[in-house]
Order: sequence, then C-alpha cells, then structure tokens
Amino acid sequence: MKSGRTLANLAQELERQLATKRDLVVPSSLLQCLTDEGGDLKMIVDANGCDGVYGITNLARRQLADKLKIPFTYFERMRTEQPGLLDRNVNTWLQGDQEPRMIRTLDGQVRAVLSDRYRRLDNYDLAENVLPILQRLPETRFESVELTETKMYVKVVTPRVAYEIAPGDIVQAGIVITNSEVGHGTLSVQPLVYRLVCRNGLIASDRALRKTHVGRTLHSEDESITVFRDDTLAADDKAFFLKVRDVVEAAVSEATFRQVAQKMQKTLDIKLTGDPVKTVEVLANRYTLNESERAGVLRQLIAQGDLSAYGLVNAVTHFSHDVEDYDRATEFEALGGKLIELPSSDWKEMAEAA
Repeated sequence: MKSGRTLANLAQELERQLATKRDLVVPSSLLQCLTDEGGDLKMIVDANGCDGVYGITNLARRQLADKLKIPFTYFERMRTEQPGLLDRNVNTWLQGDQEPRMIRTLDGQVRAVLSDRYRRLDNYDLAENVLPILQRLPETRFESVELTETKMYVKVVTPRVAYEIAPGDIVQAGIVITNSEVGHGTLSVQPLVYRLVCRNGLIASDRALRKTHVGRTLHSEDESITVFRDDTLAADDKAFFLKVRDVVEAAVSEATFRQVAQKMQKTLDIKLTGDPVKTVEVLANRYTLNESERAGVLRQLIAQGDLSAYGLVNAVTHFSHDVEDYDRATEFEALGGKLIELPSSDWKEMAEAA
C-alpha cells in the first residue's frame, strides 16, 4: 500500500483549507474568463458583493470545457496558442447560458465548476464525523491517509480480524474511505484487505457504501448569487454518517471479512499456464494500463515467482507501491478487488493466454 501523509498533517491541512475555501452559486452569465498571452486563464465573478478574480486549476478548466461542450484538447490549444479566441468562445457561451453553476474555490483558485445541484460532502465534516468511528475499532492502525488535488483517502486496518490465506500468509481487515469535493467521484466506504507479508492493500469494491454528490437546487429564482457557509447542510449529513458507522462495523466483522478473504484464497488454485507476458497483456488491455504500468505488473509477477491468479492479484496490488500518483496507486488496489470477483471464464482467458 502506498504511504501518504501523517494523520496529524491531514488534520492540519483540513483546518487550513476550511479557513480559505469558498463556494459560490452563480448564473453562468455572471462569469467571465480572461486569458493572458502566456496562457494564464483567470475566472472573473461579476456580481455585487462577490466580485473576484480567481486562477483556475487544470481540473476546473476541464470541467468548464465540458459544461460548454468544448473539446478539452481544443480548449487547451486555444489557451496556449490563441488566448483571445478562447476568451471569445468561452464568454460567448457563458453569456448565453443562464444555468447556475457552483464555483468551488480554494487559495484563490477555482478548483471545480459544478452543477448547482452538486451536494457538498466536505472532507473536514467527513473527517470530524468518521475518524472517531474508526478510532473505536480494535487496535486501529491508520495505515495510509492522503489528500490529493481531487480526493481524500483514509485507509485503516484492525489486526484483531485476520485470516490465513496460506500457511504464514496473513491478511487483516480494514476500511478505505474516499471522498471528492470537486466532482471526481462519490463518497465511498469500502472494505480493505491488508496483506502483512508485502504490505499490499486490496479494496473490495463489491461491498461499498456510496453517496452521490447530488441534491436539491441550491438557490431560489430571485437570487443571482448564493454563498454557502460550511454548516448550512450539516444536519442533512447526520443520517448518512450513521450509515457509515454501520458499514464500518460490518466491513470489519469476522463474517464479512472472511467472505472477501476466501475469494482471494480461491485464486490460489487458478494456475497461469500460458505465457506470463501475454497474461499481463490481456490484463492491461482489459483494464487500460499503459506501457509502464504493464511492465511494472509483469516485473512484480516475475519477482514474486507465483504463477497463479493469486500471484497476479498480488503483483497488481504490490505495483501500487511504485506508482507515484496516489490516486492512480489506489486504483491499482481497487483493481485487485475487481480481479478476485472475476468469473472463471475471464480468468481462463488470462491464465491460458499465449
């Protein structure tokens, strides 16, 4: 499992962000973009009492292009080569669009351009409600926590619940909680399997609790702009956090964890009888791995010397240690969870690839 920051550092950063972030719900016609000759794009909010000039992140540029139905590659080409043309395109479409947008800002930057129906489930509120639940688990160990540009991750292990896959090969139960404040996925609570021998994490996504960031419209017809405080929607979240508590307790229960661990154990009996290179090639094509990732998984498979489906699952999850981007590393942990759910026909295709 890829290492992240310390829990104390996560708490400090969430506190810092709480003080500087700001959310606006604005009619599109009150937004303007201005791009300088160097391609630096600014977003201008033109509304009484809420005027502001903001930088805009790569993700927010992509979301803006998507909202205006401008292909992102063309959007970026205009930004770097013809900034005036970009401004004319973007501002023309914004001025003719009365649909309200939620503009999420942090540190003077627009970090997300979202629908006014976007339901905020913020990282600070989530941590405040969920960390006490996790800390009540037996012998809680925060194995990895991180805050990226798009998501927050909290990965916790409780050694009290364990299973022996093979002699000396012990896995422990855990939980991974992820959330995005910028429209990059649902809030989810998923079981985590932690393998002691190589510190691999596998995310069992088939048993996840998810909550989408969609809610009611966040303004009335006579409002031109709305600014929301962080506690505005807090009461609505209470029922959901009770569900989180129940799912956390269920995920680390002996019965639930045993079911997931036994699915891993069954992959021991599936032998990779074909060409390992072709096996990884089939895997890469099915799950869209690039050349570097394909080579990394193959390297792990050969290094471990276990030519079984179990060996391939562990090669995938162990490769996450080598992935620089934390978001992508977590996707490899989730890929391990997808593999243990594969039907025998799909495993046959990979195992016999030649």
